[in-house]
Amino acid sequence: MKERFNHVSYLWDETRAAELGGDEVALFLYRSNLLGADLRVTNYGGGNTSCKTREKDPLTGKAVEVMWVKGSGGDIGTLTRKGIAGLYTERLRELKNIYRGIEFEDEIVPLYQHCLYDLESAAPSIDTALHGLLPFKHIDHLHPDAVIAVAAAKNSKEITKEIWGNKMGWVPWQRPGFDLGLQLEKCLVENPGIRGIVLGKHGLFTWGDTAHECYLNSLEVIEMASQYIAEREGVDRPIFGGEKIASLPPDERKKQAAKIIPVLRGLCSEYQRMIGHFSDDDQVLPFLNSHDLDKLAPLGTSCPDHFLRTKIKPLVLDLAPDEMLDDSANLRSRLLPVFERYRSDYAAYYEKCKHDDSPAIRDPNPVVILYPGVGMFTFAKNKQTARVAAEFYINAINVMRGAEAISSYTALPSQEAFNIEYWLLEEAKLRRMPAEKPLSRRVAFISGGAGGIGKAIANKLAAEGANVILADIHEEWLKEANAAFGRDISTTAVCDVSNPESVAAAFAKACLMFGGVDIIVHSAGLAISKPLADTAPEDWQLLQDVLVNGQFNLAKAGTKILRKQQMGGNIINIASKNGLVAGKNNVGYGTAKAAQQHMARLLAAELASEKIRVNTVNPDAVIIGSKIWEGEWAEGRAKAYGISVNELPAFYAKRNLLQEIIRPEDIANAVFALTAILDKSTGNIINVDGGMAEAFVR
Repeated sequence: MKERFNHVSYLWDETRAAELGGDEVALFLYRSNLLGADLRVTNYGGGNTSCKTREKDPLTGKAVEVMWVKGSGGDIGTLTRKGIAGLYTERLRELKNIYRGIEFEDEIVPLYQHCLYDLESAAPSIDTALHGLLPFKHIDHLHPDAVIAVAAAKNSKEITKEIWGNKMGWVPWQRPGFDLGLQLEKCLVENPGIRGIVLGKHGLFTWGDTAHECYLNSLEVIEMASQYIAEREGVDRPIFGGEKIASLPPDERKKQAAKIIPVLRGLCSEYQRMIGHFSDDDQVLPFLNSHDLDKLAPLGTSCPDHFLRTKIKPLVLDLAPDEMLDDSANLRSRLLPVFERYRSDYAAYYEKCKHDDSPAIRDPNPVVILYPGVGMFTFAKNKQTARVAAEFYINAINVMRGAEAISSYTALPSQEAFNIEYWLLEEAKLRRMPAEKPLSRRVAFISGGAGGIGKAIANKLAAEGANVILADIHEEWLKEANAAFGRDISTTAVCDVSNPESVAAAFAKACLMFGGVDIIVHSAGLAISKPLADTAPEDWQLLQDVLVNGQFNLAKAGTKILRKQQMGGNIINIASKNGLVAGKNNVGYGTAKAAQQHMARLLAAELASEKIRVNTVNPDAVIIGSKIWEGEWAEGRAKAYGISVNELPAFYAKRNLLQEIIRPEDIANAVFALTAILDKSTGNIINVDGGMAEAFVR
């Protein structure tokens, strides 16, 4: 079976399907997940699937038909039982009796609640009627690039007939909703025996009597469209008109992207802070570098799922791929007028198309930014949304490529696009989104991120909404620490904080991954406890390199990025009570910690005018979970106090005023407070030591 497909992936496993025991809903979910696993078939969060079963009505005891359909806001690739809605099919169809016409179709959506069979249902989506008004047992509504290319072609209806003959229906563009469901129903009545319907500028509907039959039908239809396009690409003219600009080599592209993305992030964040994503995918560069870029990019996208994620059109940078980008102030001044024009164009689009009841204008900054010869940048409220926006624009590129190969590409009229983007039902969906967490839209760089304290800080900041970069010299520790985070939350960088080049490379990785940085935490550390006579020069130098020079290197490289963004920021240094208190046998460590504390004060004074806050957290005796207490340090401190290593936790707890054991999580809470709560504090020291009178700073 797999051999029949060259352009999509046949993933059906008969053994796995048999294990589902003929459960139609389970098979429908299995089919959905397979379809969503291939971005050529449908994009993330796009499309929807359904099945119809016979169930017992809990009130009458009679058998009734129930439709199970993907709920609002779900993704078929990860769809589970919790993400679907179960509705009485007959009740859904009876809504035709009270439908007042297309001007009033939004009235129907709340009435879906009266059609629910399963009281645990997810919220029914706007596409519910499109499935319910068709009679088939299993239905797929998908957004395959190849079929949307046909749907967005200038002569879409004729091409549909050329590819599939009389076996496919075609309906012109219409906004999703109850009325479009009626148009699908009408198309089926007028074209009995068809295997699917192409929706102009939108997508595809296909069906079958079983989950497997529906799956196979969907793949076959997509394969036929893909093959039709493949046979015509590059025949009459080069793809996208041929190459106009050559790409930089891969490493150079990434270096250039890392330099510019913090500036772009700052400009995109004028209204609200954004997280970035960079892609130089093989599907992106031919479009960016082509003669047709200037013609096609301003047209915008066609499929509503695309432009809801990407805005109607991208911003294209007029920069040479090898442009010198080191002068960030000059670069920003050059780019600012380009952004202002984009914002002005978006405002004009809003004013031209708005209705009396339209929601207020949203953020007018671009989501997609194209840099010919380098790659594509996308910006959104979090990493997942930014990454998915890039995937959607790649879908849009593929659509334009296919449509241009077989005809010419046509986008949605701006009024139709606006009616989708500012649809009151879409606005209601946005308002139902959960409130963002305190550190949402922030990026935190944590040195020593794989150690006990650093890892606890990363866990806390991520739990409060931040993206985190774990930087550490120990690669294996990094892998272990990073395993606690899901996709789009974190990344790692093997980093020697004493080496400026290593630090710069780690920050460049952070920029490529998330667009920049907002919070810089220096938690990398080690401890050497020796009296003066036993402290070797190399002991002294190692402490200075990691604790003091490391802090300097992080501050220098990190501040460079913060300045590019012009959004302020936080630098937090994890020092120690030992920088304030003269403990025994501790000359190297105590001196280095004191230097950290004073450097923080100096930087706080220097950077305050740029809204960059610099603060210090002083732990003491963080024994549990802290890697620096493994080995000689613990032995040295125990010896200094005349006790055994095993007695240290109790010893330290008893000596503080609160008689509390201090844990890494306590330090993490202090870092969170400085970043999310104490937003008017700089140059401060927060002691997290249970109360040590001799360490009181005042």
